[in-house]
Amino acid sequence: MPRPSEGLPVTPIVAPEAPTSASPALSELSERDRPWDVHRAESDQIAANFRGTEFQRYSERIAFCSQLLDFRLVPDRDEGAYRLKLASTRLCHARQCQICAWRRSLMYKARAYKALPAVIADYPTARYLFITLTVKNCAVSDLRATIKHLNESFARLTKLKAWPGIGYIKTVEVTRSKDSTAHPHLHILGITKASYFGANYISKKEWCALWKQSLRTTYSPVLDVQAIKAKDSPVALLAEVIKYQTKPNDLIFADREWFLEYTRQVHGTKAFALGGVFKEYFRALEKDETTDEMIGDDGEGDVDEGHLYFNWQRVEKKYRMVDQ
Repeated sequence: MPRPSEGLPVTPIVAPEAPTSASPALSELSERDRPWDVHRAESDQIAANFRGTEFQRYSERIAFCSQLLDFRLVPDRDEGAYRLKLASTRLCHARQCQICAWRRSLMYKARAYKALPAVIADYPTARYLFITLTVKNCAVSDLRATIKHLNESFARLTKLKAWPGIGYIKTVEVTRSKDSTAHPHLHILGITKASYFGANYISKKEWCALWKQSLRTTYSPVLDVQAIKAKDSPVALLAEVIKYQTKPNDLIFADREWFLEYTRQVHGTKAFALGGVFKEYFRALEKDETTDEMIGDDGEGDVDEGHLYFNWQRVEKKYRMVDQ
């Protein structure tokens, strides 16, 4: 490994010939890279749940995903030291892989954050709403049909005269309830004209009535609508909208049959949808994912002081440094 440049403090690290418990762990060297251990262990459990089933190929793909991580050692200008920057790894792109779900979420956020300044510049007086729309829980075997019904109901909502949005990002999230039913719901980041907070304002009671009408149901559905203050940016809520479709614990701790049926039900369904003016600005969200984007690029270019390699230790549930 090339010697670090003079003048910047860095703790010398000598990699052993093979990973042992004495080898430095990634989580010990880089606090911000602790999620690698967490999500790789989650993916091991999911690969085990798929093993020996109709989804054996998913098990194999997820098991081999991100086994070796190649990090560049780059100058940290803010702290006058060094930090690790992921350079390459093998990703499986399986939907249930929690490493890929985590990296995919970061990729979507980066795409959205890049586009948001243009929206703010072109619509300086616009206001933003964070909307959560729900439907009654369903059996996991009915999940696909329920998600379809949710999406069709939202489409009807946006066509109502009272709908205030001029654009939106919509995602579907699924959680598992204590009684093993599935709870699909929608998260929407909507953009409205400033006039929404005047004569066109919709109360929560009115929102409930509109959603009930759109769902074409007899019960009163649960929903939540939060307005972003005019002085605040909607950036923080992008992280809430653009996240995992299903929480890792809901997949890992579900019984195996629930997990397998969930996989069948969500196969081929879309997690994202854009509408209105957001179609123009956030079109990148709908593009196919790439490994390079999921690895990430922070603008450091090719500047580095060498590479460090970390191999996944499945029994210990840690990435430890190895020679390469």
